[in-house]
Amino acid sequence: MTVIQVQKPNLTNEEIRYARNKLGREPTQVEWAMLEAQWSEHCSYKSSKLLLKLLPSKGPRVLVGPGFDAGVIDIGDGWVATLHIESHNHPSAIDPYGGAATGVGGVVRDILSMGTRPIALLDPLRFGGLETSHSRWLLDNVVRGIADYGNCIGVPTVGGEVEFDPSFERNCLVDVVCLGLGRKTKLVLAEAKHPGDLVYLIGGSTGRDGIRGASFASNPLNERSESERSAVQVPDPFTKKLIIEAVLEAAEAGVIHGMKDLGGGGLSCGLSEMAAKAGTGMEIDLDLLRTREPDMEPAEIMISESQERMILIVRPVDEGRLRGILDKWEVGYSRIGQVTKNGILLIKRGQNIVAKAPARFVAEAPVIPRASRKPLYIDELARAPEPPLPQDLNETLLSLLSSPNICSRDWIYRQYDFEVGLRTILKPGQGDASVLRLPNGKTLAVTTDGNSKQAYLDPYWGTIGILSETFSNLVATGAEPVAIVDHLQYGDPGNPEVYWTFREAIRAIKDYLNAVKVPCVGGKVSFYNEDSDTKTAIKPSPVIAALGLRDSKTAKMGSAFRAEGDDLLIAGTTLPELGGSEYYERVEGLVGGPVPRVNLKNERTIMRTISGLVKAGLVESAHDVSKGGLAVGLAEMAIQGQRGFTVVIDEVPTKTDRIDRLLFSESKPRFILESKPKNTLRILRRMRAAKIKAAKIGRVQGNRLEFAQESDPLITIPLKVATESWSGALRKTMEAAA
Repeated sequence: MTVIQVQKPNLTNEEIRYARNKLGREPTQVEWAMLEAQWSEHCSYKSSKLLLKLLPSKGPRVLVGPGFDAGVIDIGDGWVATLHIESHNHPSAIDPYGGAATGVGGVVRDILSMGTRPIALLDPLRFGGLETSHSRWLLDNVVRGIADYGNCIGVPTVGGEVEFDPSFERNCLVDVVCLGLGRKTKLVLAEAKHPGDLVYLIGGSTGRDGIRGASFASNPLNERSESERSAVQVPDPFTKKLIIEAVLEAAEAGVIHGMKDLGGGGLSCGLSEMAAKAGTGMEIDLDLLRTREPDMEPAEIMISESQERMILIVRPVDEGRLRGILDKWEVGYSRIGQVTKNGILLIKRGQNIVAKAPARFVAEAPVIPRASRKPLYIDELARAPEPPLPQDLNETLLSLLSSPNICSRDWIYRQYDFEVGLRTILKPGQGDASVLRLPNGKTLAVTTDGNSKQAYLDPYWGTIGILSETFSNLVATGAEPVAIVDHLQYGDPGNPEVYWTFREAIRAIKDYLNAVKVPCVGGKVSFYNEDSDTKTAIKPSPVIAALGLRDSKTAKMGSAFRAEGDDLLIAGTTLPELGGSEYYERVEGLVGGPVPRVNLKNERTIMRTISGLVKAGLVESAHDVSKGGLAVGLAEMAIQGQRGFTVVIDEVPTKTDRIDRLLFSESKPRFILESKPKNTLRILRRMRAAKIKAAKIGRVQGNRLEFAQESDPLITIPLKVATESWSGALRKTMEAAA
């Protein structure tokens, strides 16, 4: 039996003194446990909240921005979309199946707690090199955990991305994005505004699983972490499915005054945050909770992170209707207290008071100022000498196509049900973003992106590049970007060099979003992603999830070549920017060099122009140029469409003459467009009018991938050979290890 004994809480000496001074006494054991959970980095954002306030978060479509369980975007005709991103990094490193599954469960509850239906999931993932059995084991079980949970609750996993790098060997990153849909008039917020309202805890019973999960996630992993499995929550997707339907029916009936999911920190965080936001208090009796183990201590109950639990606030007059709905769906519940007007969080066990503190004091941890210092390695790696030209460009391209960071992800997404719900128009692998039907006749595009290699070499421009690629994915489908959420993942914020890379990412996101006039409506920060035993931190890993709206008349736009004889065009300029590229790191074994730099003054123009071309029906297929550069982008389109091409690289708009730069540079933003010959001139005229460099570079033809320069062949690869390299690499690796 595990019983928490809080002798010295996992807080700084300054925080301990602050707590004693604020309360004017020694906090009780339960209060220390609550503060340890709520004031953890995972829950409080005490090292990041001041910087996060710099991000633009307002816009004409934003109804709810940062600070709530999900951002809310007005998508027209009385409908809203909700968007949130969460992670379960530390739990997944210890228990990859359970950690990933409960990560899905947590972000689904965030969407549900707004009174909206979860309609889609995306999974950005990071692992160590696939040559290690440990990374393959993590990947296999994380994917199964995501698949089993999402498939069981009937929410499709429609997209995501995966990156492999040695820095994630001990600290995998498991992010989950959830998209929701609801009516504007039925929105519910995580606030307890009305004294006299009743507090209900619904869903699963409270147990010892997940105890100290927030504290566990706010410390580096070490050799003892394996023994902390009690901090990993236990998933129950079957209960979750019932909760989804019951909560949505109750929200539709208008009986819920406030609602919040119980994730990190459990009741301590959920109760204190709901009361603090509204300026109210709560009186709670722990004897009224349903517990899985009868001998649980009050501190254990308050910080348990048992899954599938939610707090509902209801008026006394609506209590009977709520109970009727919960009984109908066989969802467990307990009335555990009521909202008060005094601003105090009063926790009792029967007649005994075990905690009594102002809700805002509990909910709002003191901010920690962090020092920052630019790492020396950044300037050193930027000056890395350029490697010699490769001897065999055929082998170079095939090597890139089989790279774990480029090859087909079908081994992953084939395990997901990505069509349940009948909303999915553009499925995983078919285009640069997933596209879903909306009930108002419009369609919606959603995507995620990250690039830890470039963010490591240059945290500012690497992060700008991630945003540019994310937006490129949206506009390639004809969507107008309307909002993002971010997830910023780093090592120990107490390390000035780590914190400097975090500050640079915030600066980059602020500058980019201001340039394109798109808001950030929420996100997540995850620190302490490092191994304290080896002193190895992950590479800086910003991940961006973005949402775009498409006109109902915009045709389905994929990235596969569609017809023999079509023209191939490129939009955007190719520059000598190969730092962090797959070509440098995979083929040349070089970590260094200048990363791509986006021209922020022109970014909005090129995004609007590409989206407009797709909307106008002038484009047959579209693909952004990203990992692997132009050569890989064209190869992917050919493989997906099973049609060859011939391209002359002399026509590519560029400021370099080296062949490897022309073929493999990852300059952003650039787009490959397929067009009917009759539309090519119209497209190029629009590009010139927008002052965007563009050119016709070849055509779709034959059954080979052919690149030429000054009429001399550079690369000639049979389509069948390229397909085998790209499509089977990940699957063969994982099946061979099974």
